Amino acid sequence: MNTPEMILFDYGRTLLYQPGFNTTNGNKAIYPYISENPRNISFEEYDKTITDLFAKIKAERGPALEIHEHNFLKMAWDYMGISMSVPLEEAEKIIMNGISKGGVMPHAGEMLDYLNAKGIRMGVISNICFSGNVLKDLFDRLLPGNRFEFVLVSSDYLFKKPDSLMFEVALQKAGLSADKVWYCGDSIEADMYGAKSVGMFPVLYEGTTPDHEDPFAGQNDGKEVDFEHLHIHDWRELIAVLEGMK
Repeated sequence: MNTPEMILFDYGRTLLYQPGFNTTNGNKAIYPYISENPRNISFEEYDKTITDLFAKIKAERGPALEIHEHNFLKMAWDYMGISMSVPLEEAEKIIMNGISKGGVMPHAGEMLDYLNAKGIRMGVISNICFSGNVLKDLFDRLLPGNRFEFVLVSSDYLFKKPDSLMFEVALQKAGLSADKVWYCGDSIEADMYGAKSVGMFPVLYEGTTPDHEDPFAGQNDGKEVDFEHLHIHDWRELIAVLEGMK
């Protein structure tokens, strides 16, 4: 285990989480922005159509590929014959903030400040249907001290973790070999095995959200990490490990 020159992070339940996650609230947030609605589609019909179409696409795409929110919204709105008064980029942000305003995992800000002070570079690799730009905006709002060099998301790169593609892209962007990079995430399958596939050092973070709600409880049940890695439950543990490597 070498002292890293760069540490990359997952997004959900790693640095941030989504308290009160509710997709219907996201649909409620965007519905008032409808500018053309010739079929007079009610909110209830709009919400059901969005939910049903997303479920259909999720079933068809399988576990390996991601759909971009922009493509989904364009298809859904055209299917319903409606138009919005805001561009896709703004609509996506309205929906994401409507689903949840977002929250910070305990001591994540303190940990990022430590990495900044030590000159350790940082970035993000996440599986999410929302675009990297919207996720970057969320980080800048909730963790304004971040110095992420890039935010890579599966919606922009098609393939989802644990596929090696985004990890390989991250190494290209960083200009570093894998042995100089650590990757932190909460999923054994997506994060630990994905990082290991390209030679990054994996860090399994299993922290508790401030509200103790965990929609991903049990995601690691029955899974094991049978290679060298670091397992932590608090971001202050990462600080202590790095301090001990001086």
